[in-house]
Amino acid sequence: MSRLDVTEKIIATKVAKGIKWSDVATKVGLSKEWVTAACLGQMTLDKKQADAVGKIFGLSADEKKWLMVVPYKGSLPTSVPTDPLIYRFYELVSVYGTTFKELIHEEFGDGIMSAIDFKMDLQREPDPKGDRVSITMSGKFLPYKTY
Repeated sequence: MSRLDVTEKIIATKVAKGIKWSDVATKVGLSKEWVTAACLGQMTLDKKQADAVGKIFGLSADEKKWLMVVPYKGSLPTSVPTDPLIYRFYELVSVYGTTFKELIHEEFGDGIMSAIDFKMDLQREPDPKGDRVSITMSGKFLPYKTY
């Protein structure tokens, strides 16, 4: 058994039972964005969180242990994503990455936006011309230090 096996079981159970990520998040008590990432193998759950996820998806004690192991993050199967939705994020970084970098450096100085001290919110934004995807990302600014 591996973490990937547990992730696949979670996804299969989600599909079979028609479970929504937002419902899982409510039961775990955290954001739907973080809980989804955790269920997909990108975050580490504590025992209480693993127990809640395990109950929802019918996981065994051994399977729940895998949810508490620090995962190998960054799970895309190829360096350039082939899934059309994920590719659009790659395209966003390809087109706007230098703009993000320039504006962050201009506003904050030399450093990076943390993906560890980070939060995200994804919402549907109704629009008469077609609903929009609204994603707000907020990461702590980490300046480079001199030594």
